[in-house]
Amino acid sequence: MTIDGNPKEKKAMKAFRRGNRAEGLKIQDEFVDELRNVLRTQDHCSCKKACKFHGKCIECVSIHRAHQDHLPNCFHIMVNQKLEPLLQLTEYKVNDTIQPDS
Repeated sequence: MTIDGNPKEKKAMKAFRRGNRAEGLKIQDEFVDELRNVLRTQDHCSCKKACKFHGKCIECVSIHRAHQDHLPNCFHIMVNQKLEPLLQLTEYKVNDTIQPDS
């Protein structure tokens, strides 16, 4: 099961945006049920860095929320995708490096 960009959860968000909360919650519950079943047997963590909290999302996200220094690695792609359209206004790309003014 892929969590990032999951089609079922995207379908739930479409239902919420249409104002159909009941349908959105039903689809979201299906996603969570599938996730719980998969967690028993599969590594679901998309993070490529091995760490003590790999696959332990509650602990990992809580630690990052607590120290507020940076986002968990598994959030980077999602956040960069959301920032890309805004960054294009300044002709900057997510993968560019910011050069200090001379």
